[in-house]
Amino acid sequence: MGNDSSLATELAESITVRPTIFPRAGYGVLAFLMFLNALFSIFNNFLVIAVTLKNPQLRNPINIFIFNVSFSDLMMSLCGTTIVIATNYHGYFFLGRKFCIFQGFAVNYFGIVSLWSLTILAYERYNVVCQPLGTLQMSTKRGYQLLGFIWIFCLFWAVVPLFGWSSYGPEGVQTSCSIGWEERSWSNYSYLITYFLSCFFIPVTIIGFSYSNVIRSLHGLNKKVEQMGGKCNPEEEFRAVIMVLVMVVAFLICWLPYTIFALTVVFKPSLNISPLAATIPTYLSKTSPVYNPIIYIFLNKQFRDCAVEFITCGHVVLTNPEEEEVSTSAAPAERKTPSKLNRVTPV
Repeated sequence: MGNDSSLATELAESITVRPTIFPRAGYGVLAFLMFLNALFSIFNNFLVIAVTLKNPQLRNPINIFIFNVSFSDLMMSLCGTTIVIATNYHGYFFLGRKFCIFQGFAVNYFGIVSLWSLTILAYERYNVVCQPLGTLQMSTKRGYQLLGFIWIFCLFWAVVPLFGWSSYGPEGVQTSCSIGWEERSWSNYSYLITYFLSCFFIPVTIIGFSYSNVIRSLHGLNKKVEQMGGKCNPEEEFRAVIMVLVMVVAFLICWLPYTIFALTVVFKPSLNISPLAATIPTYLSKTSPVYNPIIYIFLNKQFRDCAVEFITCGHVVLTNPEEEEVSTSAAPAERKTPSKLNRVTPV
């Protein structure tokens, strides 16, 4: 019994007083970068949540998922990025093993909740734009059911490392904690492979399928409007293409390096990966809470107008009532394309 107690103490101390393996100036740079990351991500996501709660017109079924992305990104910043600022400042993870496990669990859980929320959002946009009338469209009830599925499904992948299927521990330059990517064991390999399939390959496939069909459908819709004698603005379609490309590229920048690193560990376990190389993918994934609100929220005109009004306490109002009246009185053929585009583009 005494030996077990001393072993546990040594294990905790090995995390707490582990010597630094990176230049002191390097830890300072990482701390500063994480400070900027936390500052912008907390502000951006808090603003999204506050503006959505204040404006009932923004709380439609599709925006439920955008709200969920902002909430999970905010929690990932609070439970992950803010901790990394302090640990990089000290040059090692000084908070102990239990806090290390907590941080790894929180970042993993809220990260994949955000990832799957973006995936469901992409698929629902595909339903709105591409599916004919009469198919299953998004409702508030269905939206909450899908949210429940996301949180329970992602909870499984975050909890199982606590029970021995993989584990949580220090990563990279030892100032943050996550899944034990560098652990060489068949238990960890099997977890990483299934984790890759369910939390990267399937989401990427759904997002790629959804947005490619959205672009194809919008292009076909513009052609039909022109054939009916309506006016079609090609700039709308161009903006839709750019928006989709930005979404997909940002998603891959965040998660592809993380995935490549994990699969490298699985298929080349003998490869010696430097701490700095192991740190880069994990820190790239922590940038997603910064740009997600910008891509999915602030590029949307309706939300942008509400956000400016909220920040300025109502002193600046961008929405022009006369423009809304003109838009409402426009011919159906002329209104159809912008109506659908507004669900997927920043206009």
